[in-house]
Amino acid sequence: MKIIIPMAGRGTRLRPHTLTVPKPLIPVAGKPIIQQLVESLASSYDGQIEEIAYIVGDFGPDVERELIHIAERLGAKGRIYYQEKALGVGHAIHCAWESLSGKCMIAFADTLFKADFKFDTSEDGFIWVQKVKDPSSFGVVKLDAEGYVSEFVEKPTTLVSDLAIVGLYYFREGERLRNLLKHIIDHEIREKNEFQLTTALELLKNEGVRFRTGEIEEWLDCGNKEAILHSNERMLEFQRNNGLVAGNAVIENSVIIHPCFVGENAVIRNAVVGPYVSVGHHSTVENTVIANSIIQNKSQIKNAVLDFSMVGNSSRYIGSRDELNLGDFSNFSKR
Repeated sequence: MKIIIPMAGRGTRLRPHTLTVPKPLIPVAGKPIIQQLVESLASSYDGQIEEIAYIVGDFGPDVERELIHIAERLGAKGRIYYQEKALGVGHAIHCAWESLSGKCMIAFADTLFKADFKFDTSEDGFIWVQKVKDPSSFGVVKLDAEGYVSEFVEKPTTLVSDLAIVGLYYFREGERLRNLLKHIIDHEIREKNEFQLTTALELLKNEGVRFRTGEIEEWLDCGNKEAILHSNERMLEFQRNNGLVAGNAVIENSVIIHPCFVGENAVIRNAVVGPYVSVGHHSTVENTVIANSIIQNKSQIKNAVLDFSMVGNSSRYIGSRDELNLGDFSNFSKR
């Protein structure tokens, strides 16, 4: 099985955090979003994940090395592909055409899920969905009497289905998707001036490919600060029994209100931390009360009362009561 992850977007809604790293590498519950995603998929798959292919923009060699390392930790080969122009999701996936062969999963990198991803790989394909109250903002699917997808409808203005597509797909024959994406691009078949994956899905269906649906228990968006903090809360809840405080973290004269994540060599001193706080590796939280927040790696928080806050890597905040949204390498003091 190969996992293909389009992630070339700039993540502008998450600035300032995405000025230095792409959105899928923002940590949620102590791990980058993309690592949480691929670990969840891999843990539910009975076979071997042989390759994880990432379609990226110009993120630089450090980001690419981290992505390759995430794949290698799962025993998979990591491959990097580039989308140089923002021409749509279908175009992004086609940029990884060399990896589109055999059994493939495609997963969008800005969402996390709670679900059992076990499925019958002998089926032509699977599309994961979740029931939503207002389908007008989503692409949805209609099902026939046998439970196969009969129609794709993009942002319906009238109620045709409440099964929203969440951005996770399985294809038994990746070559067929690759060939149809090439056909769409070669023949300039665009929707809203972009090459769409849904166009290829409709063509595959018309050629006789039958798609089952898998249902998501919980669908977590990671598009902006509010969504990231909510996803951090939910992922900490899901994993609260997994030992989320590192053994070499220093906890002195402090209270940890679980669920929380405390990273390697972090220092919590004279503080109340939690609930729903992630403190990154090598970070320090001192003389502080903090809840519902993410502190990334190698940062320092002192003399503060924080709630609903995000602090980037290698940052320093000495202050008072605030709701923070502080990017990487920032230094702020209140005197």
